[in-house]
Amino acid sequence: MKVIHLISGGDTGGAKTHVHMLLQNLGRSIDVTMVCFTDGPFAQEARELGIETVIFPGNNVFRVRRELIKFIRDGGYDLIHCHGARGNMMGALLRGPTGLPVVSTVHSDYRLDYLGRPLAKYTYGAVNTMALRLLDYRIGVSDATTDLLISRGFDPDRLFTIYNGLDFTPRIPRLDREEYLRSLGLSWPEDSVIVGITARLNPVKDIPTLIRGFALAHKNCPALRLLIAGDGAEMDNLKKLSEDLGVSEEVCFAGWITDTDSFYSAIDINSLTSLSETFSYSLTEGARFHLPTVASRVGGVPYLIDHGIHGLLFEAGDFETLSRHLTAMAQDPELRKHLGERLFQRAKSDYSLESTLERQLDIYHTILRRKARKTGKRDGVLVCGAYGRGNAGDDAILEAIVREMRQLDPDLPLWVLSRRPKETRLTYRVNAIYTFNVPRFLRRMGRIRLYINGGGSLMQDATSRRSLWFYLFTIWAAKVRGNPVIMYGCGIGPIQYPSNRRLCARILQKRVDVITLRDTHSKTELENMGVTNPRVILAADPTVILPAADPATVDGLLESAKLDPEGNYIGFTLRPWTGFEAKADIFAQAADYAFEAYGLTPVFLPIERRLDLPAAQQVARRMKAPHYLLDETGSSSHTIGLFARMKVVVSMRLHALVFSAGQGVPLVGVVYDPKVSSFLNYIGQDLYSSLNGLTLEELKAHIDNAVSRIGDDRFLREGVDRLRQVERRNQDAAAELLELK
Repeated sequence: MKVIHLISGGDTGGAKTHVHMLLQNLGRSIDVTMVCFTDGPFAQEARELGIETVIFPGNNVFRVRRELIKFIRDGGYDLIHCHGARGNMMGALLRGPTGLPVVSTVHSDYRLDYLGRPLAKYTYGAVNTMALRLLDYRIGVSDATTDLLISRGFDPDRLFTIYNGLDFTPRIPRLDREEYLRSLGLSWPEDSVIVGITARLNPVKDIPTLIRGFALAHKNCPALRLLIAGDGAEMDNLKKLSEDLGVSEEVCFAGWITDTDSFYSAIDINSLTSLSETFSYSLTEGARFHLPTVASRVGGVPYLIDHGIHGLLFEAGDFETLSRHLTAMAQDPELRKHLGERLFQRAKSDYSLESTLERQLDIYHTILRRKARKTGKRDGVLVCGAYGRGNAGDDAILEAIVREMRQLDPDLPLWVLSRRPKETRLTYRVNAIYTFNVPRFLRRMGRIRLYINGGGSLMQDATSRRSLWFYLFTIWAAKVRGNPVIMYGCGIGPIQYPSNRRLCARILQKRVDVITLRDTHSKTELENMGVTNPRVILAADPTVILPAADPATVDGLLESAKLDPEGNYIGFTLRPWTGFEAKADIFAQAADYAFEAYGLTPVFLPIERRLDLPAAQQVARRMKAPHYLLDETGSSSHTIGLFARMKVVVSMRLHALVFSAGQGVPLVGVVYDPKVSSFLNYIGQDLYSSLNGLTLEELKAHIDNAVSRIGDDRFLREGVDRLRQVERRNQDAAAELLELK
C-alpha cells in the first residue's frame, strides 16, 4: 500500500506531533510519502525522523496540481491523505483526475482555525470548509471531533475516529519525587497531596478556575499543594490571584518544563481546566503514570473519562465542584488508586501508539475495500423501531441490530428512523431520519437493499393504536418501494381491536418476507391471526448478544452512585401501569423483607427513566429499609453490568429480565403484559406473578426461591445459552435477504 500525505508544512502543536508520529511509525508497515507546500522546521523535523518528505513550493495552485498529478501517477499511489486547509484544497482538486480516494484528518474545529484573523477566515477558512465537503472520507482526532462533524451534517458512514497515540512503554523518571521538588526549590511536607497541571498559561486553559478550586479545597485539606507547569502571558495575573486567595506558599509555578516524566511521577492528582479542548495529551501523559484525574467536561475529555469511573469531571469554570472533587481525592487514597488504575487501563487500550497505528492502517484498508466494493443502485439497510425515546431496552435493541449488521458487512450503510435523529447519529454513528419525516424516509427506502422492522413489541395496540398503524404503514411502503422486509427479533401483541388484527394480518401476509420472533407467544399470535405467508422463525431478543461493561467500569459506576462494589443488592425495575399504584405497598414491603431476611439492599434501576423513576419513587417512599435509587443506568453495557451485580432482580420490564438473565442473575417477574411471562417461560423460568393478582406472600415466596438459586445459575444459563444460539437466526435471516449468504 502506498499513501501520499499532503500538508502545508507550517503546522505546529498537536497537529505536527500527530502527523510526525503517525508517518514515522506507519513507514515501518506501508510506503508513505509526505508532501509539504512550504519548506521549514516542520519538513526538516520530518526528514530527521526518517519520513520521506517532498516539497512542492509556490502559490500557483494549478501548476502544483499538474505536478502532483504526475507525481502520484508515476509513484503508483493508492490513496491520498490530507491535513489542514491547503492539504484539503489540493486533495479536492486531485480527487477527480487521479481517481484515488481522498481522506482528511481533521485536527481541530475548522471553523475556529482562523479565529481573530478575519481575512484568513474568509479565504483559507472558506476554501477549507468547501474542500472538506468534497473529499471522500474524514478522520476526527477524537470522538468529540467526529461528533462535531456528524452534528454539521457529514455522513457518519464516511467518518472515522483516531486518537493521538502515546507510547505506554514503562519509563523510569530521571528524578524521583523528592529530587524533582528540590530541583524546583520546594520543600513541601512528605505527606503533601500534590495536584499538577501542564498547560500553556493562556485564557483558554482557565488556570484561574484551578487556583480558585484548589484554594477552596485547601481549607478542608491543608496537605494539598498545587504544581503548575507551563508559561505564558497570564503568569503574573495567576501569581497575583494565588496571593489574593492566600495560597501563594502552596502553589508553585514551575515554568516551561522538558522533563515531563519526572513531573508526572512527582504529583498525586492530574488536572485539566480548559474551556475548550479537542483532546489533551496531558491527560494520556498522566494516565501513563496511573494518575487520578480531575478535568473539565469539554471536547474529547468525556470520551476518555467516564465520571466516577476513570476520573472526576466538572463543568468548565465551576471551581466549587472542582474543589469538592479535589477534596474527595485528597482525603481518599483508595479512590485515587482506583481511578488512576482504571484510567491507565482505558488509555493503554484505546490511546496507545500501537492502537493508533493499528487504527490508521484499518482505516486505510477499509477505504480501499470500499473503493473496490461492487454495489448496484441500491445499498444499505433502514431500521425502524421505537428509537430515540429514552428507553434503555429499545436503545439496546438498536445497538444489537447495528452490531449484527456490521458483523455481516462492515461497509453496509445504515439508516435509522428515530425520534431524536441527531442523538441517534452521535450515539451509533449511523445516518438517522426523524421518524415522522415521511417524504425523506420514502426517498431513502427507494435506495436501500433491506428494510428492518426492528425488534421490540411494535405490533401491538395496548399502548397506542396509532403507533401500530404507523409501523404497518412503513412495512407497506418499504415493500412498495421494492425492498425485502424483515421483522427482526420482535414480539407480537397484544392486538386487542378486531379491525387492527385484520389490518395487521393483511399487511404482514402480503408485505413481509421474514418474521423472526423472540418468544413462543408471538408465534401463537401470528397463527391465530392467520399469518402464514412470511417465513416465521423462532429466534430471540437481539439484546441477548450485548456484553456487560468490564468489572472495573462497573465498580466505578457503583462507587459513583455511593454503592459498595462488594455489596449485596436486590434490583427492582418497576413501571407505571394500570393497577400498579394499588400494588406499590406490596413492592415496598417485599423490598424491606429482602433486606431484613437476607441482607439484600434494594436498588431501583430504571429502563425508561421518564416512566420508571416516578414508579420507583412511589415505592421507595413507602419503605423502611435503606435503599438506592439510580437516576439513570447509562449505556447498554453499563446497564447490563449493573444488573449483573444484583444478587436477585425483581422486574416488570422485559429488558431488565433479559439483561439479568444474560448475566445469570435469578429472576422474579411481575407480568403486566404477556410478553414478560412468554420470555420467562421461553428460558425455563418459573418465578413470576401477574401484576393484577400479586400478593405480598407470593412475592416474598418468589424472592425466597430466587435467593436459594444465588450462585447456582446453571438452570438459568442453559436457557440463556440456548437463547444466544437461536438469536443468530435473526442475523442469518437478514443475511439471506441481503444475499450475503
